[in-house]
Amino acid sequence: MPIFVENRELVTPGTLLAKGDYKAGEHAYKRGDCIYSTHTGLVERSDNVIGVIALVGCYVPKVGDLVIGKVVDSHFTYWEIDINSPYIAKLKVGDVRRGPGPARSAPSKFLPTGTLVAGKIVEFDRTKDPVVTIRGRGLGRIQDGHLVKINPAKVPRLIGRGGSMIKMLVEKTGCEIKVGQNGLIVVKGKSPREERVAISAIRRIETEAHTSGLTDRISAMIDRELQNES
Repeated sequence: MPIFVENRELVTPGTLLAKGDYKAGEHAYKRGDCIYSTHTGLVERSDNVIGVIALVGCYVPKVGDLVIGKVVDSHFTYWEIDINSPYIAKLKVGDVRRGPGPARSAPSKFLPTGTLVAGKIVEFDRTKDPVVTIRGRGLGRIQDGHLVKINPAKVPRLIGRGGSMIKMLVEKTGCEIKVGQNGLIVVKGKSPREERVAISAIRRIETEAHTSGLTDRISAMIDRELQNES
């Protein structure tokens, strides 16, 4: 089961990464028994999973993705949602409310332009715009918090393996952090101080996503900044 690249090696789209009984990780795909890179980035290997930490990239929707979006227009049967992608998503009026009510009679008043929502991609096949739902736990209108935008390719690093990085951020800062796979993040803290520290940490993770030992450095940075601001 040969691997043709070194860990942290810079690769380009289409690079053959490995062959054999391996699983394709982020920004990689498997064809037959060969795994190829889909992005320019650094190889990341973990056990039998091989993928790429993308250095650049835009968000391409996938069914099941959690996204943060902004209402940019409304129509009689749906809203248009900017999801930080080349594609504009649709949120159907029937998804928000069944039967008569303000959502159906006046969509622009129920979810005005500029409203932030947390949604999930439920339909997308590249031949038509994606469809999102805001039905489900943790989904719906976002009332408050700070919106942070990062490169969508860096979202897996922000979340961390098994959610380790984002869990550490939440525990240390005390903030609620909702991460969209599209690179939009909402941070809500108990105080402006905690929010500033959390946002600073997110920015540093984005900048240093390609480096090793990042979790420990971010943890130390948060401790230091919280102490300095106390």
